Amino acid sequence: MEETETSRADAALAAGLPPELLEHLNASYDAPAVDDVLAGYAAPRATTLRANTLKTTPDAVAAALDAAGIAWRAPAFCRDAFVVAPRSEDALRALPLYERGEIYLQSLSAMLPALALDPQSGENILDMAAAPGGKTCHLAALSGDAACLTACEKNPVRAQKLRHNLEKQGVTRCNVMECDARRLDEFFTFDKVLLDAPCSGSGTVSLAGGSYCGGFSAELLTRSVATQRALLNRALAAVRPGGIVVYATCSVLPEENERLVESVLSGAGRAKSQQAPKGKHGKRGRGKGAARSANDVAPFQGEAEIVPLPQTLLRDVPLLPCSLEGAACVKPTNEFEGFFVCAVKRTR
Repeated sequence: MEETETSRADAALAAGLPPELLEHLNASYDAPAVDDVLAGYAAPRATTLRANTLKTTPDAVAAALDAAGIAWRAPAFCRDAFVVAPRSEDALRALPLYERGEIYLQSLSAMLPALALDPQSGENILDMAAAPGGKTCHLAALSGDAACLTACEKNPVRAQKLRHNLEKQGVTRCNVMECDARRLDEFFTFDKVLLDAPCSGSGTVSLAGGSYCGGFSAELLTRSVATQRALLNRALAAVRPGGIVVYATCSVLPEENERLVESVLSGAGRAKSQQAPKGKHGKRGRGKGAARSANDVAPFQGEAEIVPLPQTLLRDVPLLPCSLEGAACVKPTNEFEGFFVCAVKRTR
């Protein structure tokens, strides 16, 4: 490791970064990539938001920001997104358009899953871990409030926050279910499923204030992987053949991301390859239904393949190396949080 990389790692540990997290990063990436992640942790992160197109337009939001003297720029990957200076939340919340639900403060990375799912009018869509509702509202906006949404949240307090945000953002076609999505009745079948799974939070770590902000632990990582496996198995079972599941986490660790997806698709660890769109190869697998998972959700027994994310979705998005072709792991920077996104099509 170069001197600057060593210095950054030492500074991160001195600021309280859990040594276990640094060990996982070193085991997952080469030294330059680890240094990039640590630099992203240390950088003050810009404030980002999304125009709620159910109530306004990006042009109207841009005009309101200009009138308020708030400098902004538009990232390439999302026409409705805005990047403003760090610590601008109070100024944004003071604007009338915030009170009217015309904007939603949201991480740029967190906008990727709904864009990847590409919701369409009339589609029956499940958001498996929906609260506080940013991605559910984004799904509604992208479909013009014409998709039929079901949002699951098992915590009653968080479910109420979800309902509040849906109402404020003008979403009318969403059924909120206070239930654990892992226990969702097998009667339900969906065209598309969004699973932003609970995770270790290794992508959202911040050291910008001089001390560690996060909750990473080895025990949390172990619990998260078990929950993620159960949720992804249930998501694949809940989507119809031909339907799409978008799996996402705010983690940069492969055991929660590409390795987790590969292990679920391969069932007992065996995966087949199949030609994916645009000449790329997806991964395909069949669950054998042998043992039940750690969270008592049966392994997926159909077949599925990776659908490569479109390049337009990843324009100017900083990426870390990812061993799963067609998926993407976003690198934490001064604008983006660390994030993983993968689209899976159920073929049988």
